[in-house]
Amino acid sequence: MRVLAAMSGGVDSAVAAARAADAGHEVTGIHLALSRNPKSYRTGARGCCTIEDAGDARRAADVIGIPFYVWDMSDRFHEDVVEDFMAEYAAGRTPNPCLRCNEKIKFAAVLDRAIALGFDAVATGHYARLVTGSDGLIALHRAVDMGKDQSYVLGVLTQRQLAHSLFPLGRSRKEDVRVEAARRGLSVAAKPDSHDICFISDGDTGGWLADKLGSGSGEIVDHASGEVLGTHEGTFRFTVGQRRGLRVGRPTADGEPRYVLDIEPVAGTVTVGPRDALTVDHLIGSSPRWCGAVPAGPLHGTVQLRAHGREHAAVVGLASAGTSEEYVDIRLLDPAQGIAPGQAAVVYDGPRVVGSCTITRTSRPEAHLNVSEGNLDEREGNLDVREAHLNERSART
Repeated sequence: MRVLAAMSGGVDSAVAAARAADAGHEVTGIHLALSRNPKSYRTGARGCCTIEDAGDARRAADVIGIPFYVWDMSDRFHEDVVEDFMAEYAAGRTPNPCLRCNEKIKFAAVLDRAIALGFDAVATGHYARLVTGSDGLIALHRAVDMGKDQSYVLGVLTQRQLAHSLFPLGRSRKEDVRVEAARRGLSVAAKPDSHDICFISDGDTGGWLADKLGSGSGEIVDHASGEVLGTHEGTFRFTVGQRRGLRVGRPTADGEPRYVLDIEPVAGTVTVGPRDALTVDHLIGSSPRWCGAVPAGPLHGTVQLRAHGREHAAVVGLASAGTSEEYVDIRLLDPAQGIAPGQAAVVYDGPRVVGSCTITRTSRPEAHLNVSEGNLDEREGNLDVREAHLNERSART
């Protein structure tokens, strides 16, 4: 096969490219230039979009003995990832830019261009496995190295995209990959992993957003009493579950810390309360993307709600609430804490990734027992409608 190897400048993508070449594929390496001004992005080992990274990728390609090119994807990256990130925070949601980059850039824009140029597949250094079933469908599975598993950020991939993808590291452990890189003479063998958000140069997400979105103001209120505890300089500086940086200046009566429970960007209100008020057991998700066949009925599986979070036992189904747009209805049998709208919920059936959705609503266990608050009345009403559709769908299957 003709394979396009996406080389970030790190050890994983370099070894993935080398393995693809060893497997007999005709491999060409590419590095994605994602910044309009690379100096504004991270430097050294903290990112994956820098001038240094491009140089590391080129040197790795030379050692492997494959052609190498740099593709300028900066405009597409800014529009689909950076602007989306800003818009989501401005709306009071918490996005995952790495997941969006996989969806819109690496396995959409890059894959489309690769196929147009005659390539058969794109290889990356993600830790995940592809398994072809007896029905011919290609299933995305968790990696062998659970500590490095990246199937969560790949949960947005469709069957077509999986059919043109290669993940050569899926059955390897990170320490073995580094040993192999050193054996191959790759200078990135000991290079630290990238982390955090690649397009925020100093790691200060709140400050970066303030520079882009402008300053804001609003009140921080107690969820139980409605008392104003303090003020803030923009709701985009907060995310659900956040404990540090609230600066309310007044401890609780029992001395326990406060956490962000809700963000209302229009009113500028940030609601805080105790940790147990973060518990949720019901999620609604929009924009479902399925890695294979769409579930025919309620699925008893698990969901992962953060890139490095644990799995939660759940019952997952589809509902339409009387409209043409489908929603994903997730009942958490194992409740979670600090889940924010905008995060991705990735659905698993054992090690297999079923698909993903973007969380739009959450509800707390007490909401099922007490619907005295107007917003909970409306929320539970919508969920009842969706539950009815789930029951109807289940009865037909």
